[in-house]
Amino acid sequence: MPFSNDLPNIDTELFEIPSSKQLGILHDAEHAPKILLLYGSLRERSFSRLAVEEAARLLNAMGAETRIFDPRGLPLPDAEDASHPKVDELRTLAQWSDGMVWCSPERHGAMTGIMKAQIDWIPLALGGVRPTQGKTLAVMQVCGGSQSFNTVNQLRILGRWMRMVTIPNQSSVPKAFIEFDDSNRMKPSPFYDRIVDVMEELVKFTLLVRDRSDILTDRYSERKESAEEVSKRVNQRAI
Repeated sequence: MPFSNDLPNIDTELFEIPSSKQLGILHDAEHAPKILLLYGSLRERSFSRLAVEEAARLLNAMGAETRIFDPRGLPLPDAEDASHPKVDELRTLAQWSDGMVWCSPERHGAMTGIMKAQIDWIPLALGGVRPTQGKTLAVMQVCGGSQSFNTVNQLRILGRWMRMVTIPNQSSVPKAFIEFDDSNRMKPSPFYDRIVDVMEELVKFTLLVRDRSDILTDRYSERKESAEEVSKRVNQRAI
């Protein structure tokens, strides 16, 4: 595939575009894999946003369709109801997607409140349907100092709780402030190559899972319940 200067760090001889045929998938959805990307900082020069933008460029080059959610203006959970425009936008994108990328800075050894608020606004259920169940997920973090994996580990826990298929590979970028140039593009490095690896793996897993998520997440216990009973249980207000 010919490349423009939009991916200057890529060795085009080694770059592969995952395909259904390559993965042995005989019957696949015709649309491109749809990936929603979330980041966890509102800073003007947000390194989690810059990392997500690099990820989106790679995903687009691999044939995926991407959307990046801007968390500016998203209220805190419970501060507004779900009719708020930013909440509706986020939930609509979550339903649209086949998979997601979550990237947060690490702050005080954990993901940021901005990242957590976005995940908290994505409901476990809308009626009897879970909008994240069976979707693929890639997790990433950027660090202000030495490399850490606290945030990606937390994001994995949340992905499991949201019943997502979290891919094995992940990205953690240490000292992110030295990994991006003055044009806000990521410099060539093993950390950039890892993001390429993660996005390639995400596309492969998404192609494998997206048309099979219903059967992969089908459960005996839930087949015993009606949709109304499921809705009551997962939307209970009191714990």
